[in-house]
Parts: sequence; structure tokens; C-alpha cells
Amino acid sequence: MPAERRSLRSNSKSDTSSSANGDKARSNSQNSGSNKDKATPTTRAAASKAKNTRAASSNNNQSSNMGEQRDQPQANGSEPTENGVNGSEDVEMGEDSAGAPTSSHNARKDRKGDEKMTVVVPPSKGSRLAGEKGQDQEGDVSMEGAEGDEKAEPEVDPKVKAVQDIKTNFTLLERAVAHFDPRFTLRVLRSISSMRKHITAEVLVEVIVDTYPSSNPTATFLLEAIDQADAFESATKMDIESDKAKLPAKESLPEIDTYLSILVQIYLYDRKDIEKGAQFSTNLIERLRTLNRRTLDSLAARVYFYYSLFFEQIAPLPPSPAAAVTTIRQPLLAALRTAVLRKDVDTQATVMTLLLRNYLSTSHISQADLLISHNRFPLSASNNQIARYLYYLGRIRAIQLQYTDAHGHLISATRKSPSSHSARGFYQASHKLLVVVELLMGDIPDRAIFRQTTLERAMHPYFLLVQAVSVGDLDGFLNIVNTHSATFRKDGTYTLILRLRQNVIKTGIRMMSLSYSRISLRDICLRLGLDSEESAEYIVAKAIRDGVIEASLDHENGFMKSKEVGDIYATREPGEVFHERIRACLALHDESVKAMRFPMNQHRLELKSAQEARERERELAKEIQEGDMDDEDAGGDFDAI
Repeated sequence: MPAERRSLRSNSKSDTSSSANGDKARSNSQNSGSNKDKATPTTRAAASKAKNTRAASSNNNQSSNMGEQRDQPQANGSEPTENGVNGSEDVEMGEDSAGAPTSSHNARKDRKGDEKMTVVVPPSKGSRLAGEKGQDQEGDVSMEGAEGDEKAEPEVDPKVKAVQDIKTNFTLLERAVAHFDPRFTLRVLRSISSMRKHITAEVLVEVIVDTYPSSNPTATFLLEAIDQADAFESATKMDIESDKAKLPAKESLPEIDTYLSILVQIYLYDRKDIEKGAQFSTNLIERLRTLNRRTLDSLAARVYFYYSLFFEQIAPLPPSPAAAVTTIRQPLLAALRTAVLRKDVDTQATVMTLLLRNYLSTSHISQADLLISHNRFPLSASNNQIARYLYYLGRIRAIQLQYTDAHGHLISATRKSPSSHSARGFYQASHKLLVVVELLMGDIPDRAIFRQTTLERAMHPYFLLVQAVSVGDLDGFLNIVNTHSATFRKDGTYTLILRLRQNVIKTGIRMMSLSYSRISLRDICLRLGLDSEESAEYIVAKAIRDGVIEASLDHENGFMKSKEVGDIYATREPGEVFHERIRACLALHDESVKAMRFPMNQHRLELKSAQEARERERELAKEIQEGDMDDEDAGGDFDAI
């Protein structure tokens, strides 16, 4: 340390002397320059360049000297910070600044008689690397290593994280029960999708063992479902009894039991253990019927969803009349009746959509229509359930030839459809059915629908179908139906697409009525591929009666004469379309207002706080009147009586 301080002082002296010499030289040059002409710009640039070169060489010499001093072996290994990378300069400056900021300054002033500045030059890159290596050899931790350790996040085991997330959801369920707020329960249900891929038998066993005692019947019921009935016996006595001795016996909430049951259902469904999952769900529903808690509504609705999903995959599969889904209709109807009596909105909406799906899978359209007519779907249901209900309702109305109502329901379903990646299948199915219904109504769907990234590939057969219908190509339409019949059957739109043959013919007739003022029935037969002129005459007469075309038939001469097309803006059609758009916007506004959620009983809390404020003001006013308190003592809390 003394040698190093001596070198720094010598450097500072040299710097001071050099700076002094530079000042003298600069003054001499200025004096001489005053008698001569001004220097050229090139001369100034050369002088500045030489000055920078000299400064850089002096800095390099200082850094090399400091590097040589750092490479020398340390005299005291117990104090590595004094001779390390940030040893002499940083530690000495820290001590001076922390202990006595002017001590070194006063010492130098006493020695030299005038104030001087000590310039600390940072070491070069090579010396810094050498110093870091030497410091690492001595056992110190380098700064770069510390920064790397701070940036590197420790990897968390997915199993441990899943267990922690499940136990965190227990706290949310307890808060939902304590505050009677369903938003905490919905948050728990939304978190299932993120942890679903990490749900394993080991995770479930660990959570169940930590949550329940060994004598709990719910724990036995859950462990038997995942083939881990001996989990408590296989667990070590220390891990079980020590925790149970420290924590008092606490009765688990039914909400926690149901939440763990849902995780077991998901585990069985992902493993494709359908038979065991169906049996477990049946027993779970019997347990839920004995409970009447409004905080269980959202969880019970999810239980019924997986209950129906298990039975849909048990052979024989729909649309067979003897499908296994027909066996769960009575339990679902009983659950719907109970939910209506208890005003359980979540279970009621879920069970209604499950029943409609059940009836449509086996083509029981009349029973589905009776269910809709005798039950009112809750308006306060979640957005996802409303979208499903509107989709099934639109399918039923399309099968019943009520295309206008079906189109309105399907439009609402597509608008309410979630935009997330997980709901892409529903979004595609609703648009497929909507396109077919629009074609059955005689309209041509917007081309922008088929350009969406989520619909482009799935809607390609329907795009070809729209092209054939829009040009009235009957042969091309039949070829497309035969080519993509498997896709249409899978989507459940094959029977509806077969009805489009009449619409293709009407579209062809409309295009011919716009292209020709007069065309013979024989030419219509040849262009549309019809069997005879009588059938062409019948189709044209029906198109005229339905308002598809504006034309007249000449039976004697056998031709169709088109009327002149008037100004469409002189009719009521633009006003009707505009009115339809306004009505859709108003309906969307009303639904958005209804979907807004507010904290329960918040108005009561506001009334309570207002009453307390008025009572406090009365007390203050009374004390002021009695003379116990002045206006100044009341402070800012007192505004008025």
C-alpha cells in the first residue's frame, strides 16, 4: 500500500508539472502568436492530434505500471480487497469519502502548501482481466460472476410449481367462501388450463396427502380414482405425522374437495381412461346433489361438463340411437330442475347447453326444440355459455328451415366467440354453419371471412362451394359436394348443403335475368343442366313468386322476359339494412352492460360509510355548540352539518 500510494503521488506530481509546463508553453505561444499571423486550421488540427497522442501514451504508461503492481503477489492474503481489482483506488476513495472527506485534501495541502488534485486513472482492459484472474485464484468472487448469478434464474421443477399453484388456489377458494365472491373461484378455474399439462398422479397424490388426513373419506375417494389407494401407507411417517402434529386438524371446504375432483377428472380424461372417468364423475355428481352452496355453482358446472364429455366417448358413439349419451339425459334434466329452483345460473346455463348438444348428436331435433320452448336460458350466464347456446339454437333453427332466425343466432355466436387460440374450433364451426345458412338465404358471404388466418385452411371447401353457388354452376356444385362429402359430414353440414341445389339454380336464373332481357326456356335448360323445359318453367315461376328475379313468363312462346332494373336506392332495402345494423349495435351495447360485473353488496358498504360520516359530523357539531371544541380544533374533517 505505501509503495502504491507513492506511485500515485508521483504520477499526480508529473501530471501537475506537465500541466504547468503546458500552461507556460501555451502562454508563450499566445504571446508569440499575438505578434504574428493566425495559425491555419491544419496547424491547429495537427497540434491537437499530437496533444491527444501524448495524453494517451501517458495514460498507457500509468495503467501498465498499475497492472505490474497488481500482478505482484499480495503481502497479506487475509485482506484481498485492498489489492484486488477494485482494491487500492476504490477502497481508499471509499474510506476518504466515508470517514473524512477532506482528510487527504488537507494532508496534501500541508505537504505542498497549495491545493492539488489527485487524478485516478482506471486500469486498462488487459490489466483488469489479469487482476480478475488473480482475485479468483485468491478465492474472491468477481463482479461479472455475481452479475451472472443474479441474472440467471433458478429453474423450478414443474412438479413443485404445480403443487404450489394448486395449494395457492386453495387460498383463493377460501377467500371466495369468506367474502362470498365468485370472482376468486373463476380465477381458480381459469388457472387450470396453464397447469393442465403438469397434472400427474404424483402431483395429485402429494396434494391430497398434504391436505387430508388418512381417515378422510374424500381423500380415499380421490386416491382410488387415480389408482393410488395406498398413498398414505407408502408415505413416510415423518412427512405425514410431523405435519399433522404441527398443524391443528382442519376440516376441508367442499369447494376444495370439488376442485381436486375436477383435477382428477382432467387427469383421467387426458389419459383417455374414459370408463373410469365416467364412473368417477357419476359418483361425484351424487355427492354434489347433497350440497346446497352458492359458492359451489361454478365448480359444479365444470363437473357436469366433464361428466357429459366422458359419456360422449363411450361406445356406441353418436349418432347411433343406442349411444351412451342417451343414458345421462335424466341426470342432466334433474340437475337442470334443481339448478332452476336454487337459482344456480352457472349450472343451469351449462346443463342446458349440454342437453342441446346431447339431443343434436342423436338428431332429436323435436326434443331439443321442446327444451328451448319450456326453459329460459339465463341472461346473466357467462359469455362462453351464451355463445354455445346461440350456436346450438342456430343449428336447430337451420334444420327447421327458419333461416332468418338461424342467421341472427349464428351472427351473435360468432361475435361472442372467444378470440383465444383454445377456442379456434368453436370459431371455425360457427363460421362454417353461418356460411351455409347465408347461402340458403340466397346471400353470398363476404370474401374477407375466408382470408382470416384461423379460417383460411378450414374453410377452403366452403370457399369452393360459395364460388360454385355464386356463379350458378350446378355441375361444379355437385362435384364439390361429392369431393368434400367426408368433410361436410364431419362438420354436420352435409344435409344442409344438399338443400343448396335449388339455390344454385335460382342464382343461375338471376344471373341470366340480369344478362339477358329475353331468354328461351330451352337455353335455360341447357345452361343449368335441367331435365326438361317444364321443370325450367316451374323453377323460373317459383323464383318470380319468391322475389328472386323481376321477370315474366311467356308460356305460348316459351321464353322469360326480364323487367328493367330500377334504382335500388329508391326502394326501402337500404333503409332496412341500415336499421338492421343499428339494431345489432344497440343489442351489443345492451349485452355489454349486462356482462359488466360489480362487487357484491358494494352499495351497502357505501351507505354504511355515509351514515358513519353523518354521525361523526353530528357529534362534532354538538361538541362545538356545547363549547367543548372550537372550529379550529375540528380540523379539515368537519365540512358542514
